[in-house]
Amino acid sequence: MSGRSSTPLLFGSLRGYRAGWLRADLVAGLTVWAVLVPESLAYATIAGVPPVVGLYAAVPALLLYGLLGSSRHLVVASMSATAALSAGIVGDLADGGSDRYVALTTALAVVVGLVGLAAGLARMGFLASFISEPVLKGFIIGLALTIIVGQLPKLFGVPKGDGDFFEQLVFVIANLGDTIVPTLIVGGASLLLVLLLRRWLPLVPGALVAVLLGIAAVALLDLDQEGVAIVGQIDAGLPRLGLPHAQAGDYLTLIGASVGVLLIGYAEGLGAAKTYAAKAGYDVDPNRELLGLGAANLGAGLASGMVVNGSLSKTAVNGGAGAKSQLSGLTVAALTVITLLFLTGLFEQLPEATLAAVVIAAVLELVDVPALRRLYRVWTPHLGGIYGWAARADFLAAIAALLGVLVFDTLPGLFIGIAVSLVLLLYRASRPHIARLARGTEPGMWLDLDRHPDLTPDPAVLVLRVESGLFFANADHVRDHVRGLLTESTCAVVLDAQTAPFIDVTATGMLTQLAHDLTRRHVTLAFAHPIGQTRDVLRRAAASSGVTLSVYPDVDAAVMDTRSRQDEPTSPPGDPAPPASSPRAGEAPRRTEP
Repeated sequence: MSGRSSTPLLFGSLRGYRAGWLRADLVAGLTVWAVLVPESLAYATIAGVPPVVGLYAAVPALLLYGLLGSSRHLVVASMSATAALSAGIVGDLADGGSDRYVALTTALAVVVGLVGLAAGLARMGFLASFISEPVLKGFIIGLALTIIVGQLPKLFGVPKGDGDFFEQLVFVIANLGDTIVPTLIVGGASLLLVLLLRRWLPLVPGALVAVLLGIAAVALLDLDQEGVAIVGQIDAGLPRLGLPHAQAGDYLTLIGASVGVLLIGYAEGLGAAKTYAAKAGYDVDPNRELLGLGAANLGAGLASGMVVNGSLSKTAVNGGAGAKSQLSGLTVAALTVITLLFLTGLFEQLPEATLAAVVIAAVLELVDVPALRRLYRVWTPHLGGIYGWAARADFLAAIAALLGVLVFDTLPGLFIGIAVSLVLLLYRASRPHIARLARGTEPGMWLDLDRHPDLTPDPAVLVLRVESGLFFANADHVRDHVRGLLTESTCAVVLDAQTAPFIDVTATGMLTQLAHDLTRRHVTLAFAHPIGQTRDVLRRAAASSGVTLSVYPDVDAAVMDTRSRQDEPTSPPGDPAPPASSPRAGEAPRRTEP
């Protein structure tokens, strides 16, 4: 819903809280914490910052989203998609690993937060609709593949290459001879363990189990002395609060890129929130979600963290564990504070190969090839005949976003997908299907001849149905198509306007001009049951142009009246043709004038 929220502005998910929910929320919070800690460390490495930055971001994000968000189940923390976007954006401005890189990563979270708050206050919750589901699917698959190829060097213990997805993949393959065997064993075993636990024991936090076993293996076997890289020093304690050490110009530079980060994070989070709201029987407010996401990012940035967004995977864990409200998220925040104060030393012995395995396992399920296959199959010979290659518009938009990410990086890939989606939409809108109709077996039934070739069309009255709104982009196409179907025996053209929900001034101008042209050829142009906006605009256009358009309540009435004129004598050469709207002499008009 996009109207006014019916929930309180602050801690809306706690309204009507019941004492019986407390145990479920606490258990859910503990379960989510077991997943969030290792994944936050991993996603920080995707963003190119120290692992602890992911934990810094989690605490204020969980608290502030719980304060302003409208979902009872959504978990907001660092995520792979926005982490990869952050790395791509900041990597163009600073060298990886530098203090400036870390500062800009935090500054990006601040800017995303401010943009999100402004968008929420301006009630711009419709923003997510600009990214279609196929584009988002292709984008996420491209991101997942990019993340995986970026983690492979840590898994094999080989150097990391630069460039796009394909260049990095070629570099990894070329350096496989330098693989550090103990590193590969640790990483491979961790990846296999996480995947097996997810498959056979989904309630067990596989990421946490793999992390603890990896730490134990390093401590017991001294694997770090065998060439296995470990995370190393993690600063204990709470983060520094305040604005990051970035220049004022840096914040301005990040504004444009922050819109893309916000769109992706908002779309993913809103999808997860709506999914679990539908299961639990409540509504989420898109504008409140923008406010919650904006506040979460602002808080993360002010706490030395990174960009955050709603997590579908952690929300699924939260919902599956029985969470009833955002108290589960507040529980996760409290446990994360305890982790920062007392448990960071535990994770210093974590093998980077295990961390890479956790990342790969987390994003592997996002490589949804069956979804692309389903998009490709949304096609029929009839659609192919109408739109040609554009009949698979959703599949093409998804592939464009996917390849855009793999070749041109994350944010350009997103906008390439959006642009291709809009171009294909306009292309299909500019070439609507114009069905030629024939009378069916039942009274008042008029059917598409392409789908019912056994029917016989009326040779004198051309009955057409434009299966689209009529506007400037398709006006010429409709006119040319009508002209192309005229024959020597055509005495009337009836446009069934029931499937044309709207019409603009350009299209009405085209129709009035078409009526003039057809009249000169002694052909009548008539309209059957125009609806709503189409009827209103036709009425105004006819009145302002001085042209009378023949409009009938249904196709039968239009055909009957126009056929009845065939017996009328035509005008002598040189005389003007009778107006198309003139009824037969002595007969009451069957049509209704707009």
